[in-house]
Amino acid sequence: MSALHERMRGFIEMELNAMKEREEICDVCHKMWQRGIVAANDGNVSVKLADGTFLCTPSGVSKAAMTPEILVHLAADGSVISAAEGYKPSSEMKMHFRCYAEREDVKAVVHAHPPVATSYASMGRALDGYQTMENIVNLGAVPVAPYAQPSTDEVPDSIAPFLQEHDAILLAHHGALTVGESLTRAYFRMESLEMFAKTSLYIHLLGGAPDMPEDKINALMDLRQNGYKIPGRHPGYVKYNKPEEEQ
Repeated sequence: MSALHERMRGFIEMELNAMKEREEICDVCHKMWQRGIVAANDGNVSVKLADGTFLCTPSGVSKAAMTPEILVHLAADGSVISAAEGYKPSSEMKMHFRCYAEREDVKAVVHAHPPVATSYASMGRALDGYQTMENIVNLGAVPVAPYAQPSTDEVPDSIAPFLQEHDAILLAHHGALTVGESLTRAYFRMESLEMFAKTSLYIHLLGGAPDMPEDKINALMDLRQNGYKIPGRHPGYVKYNKPEEEQ
């Protein structure tokens, strides 16, 4: 067999081996659209493959219409390994690559525009209420990264200071970002983030509520680490908003 045939066979095998990941990305994209956390062509998803290359959603495609064959395969330097004709990588891959560079444990990145969470982000208000156990255990306080021009190096630079301690970040006037050790975890964190935002809003509309006692908060954080053994990062007890901004 010629060297060319060997390379072609290797390429085909590589693409077929990633079919599971391609189908998982499409499943997440469809869920994002169905749950209303993206609209039109909003949002992007990427996964790091075992060989150190990446799959990502293409630019300009509705998440409702995502199919395995149009996902883009990228090298670690961002160059395109393979792409269907007429498709190119998401313009936000600079942000995704920064997540992978800063965190070796990250294997998937999800960016979306969940309505309530994005509303908090647009107001510059972090999600740092400690009223419900699920929010405390799953994410902890979620900061707001400063506004950055989309598709530029400003975006990865804006999120970098938060990546070591957070698996979810609000993007000012833009949306939200979650990371995970798997695509499922990254996506579930996006769902949890929007639920955190909704409960924070409802608590505010109902008149507000104090944080749980600090000893109870610390006990829940210990449960996360030593009981549930949830992977990923957690900031511990931290408050980002000034008292008059708390919702």
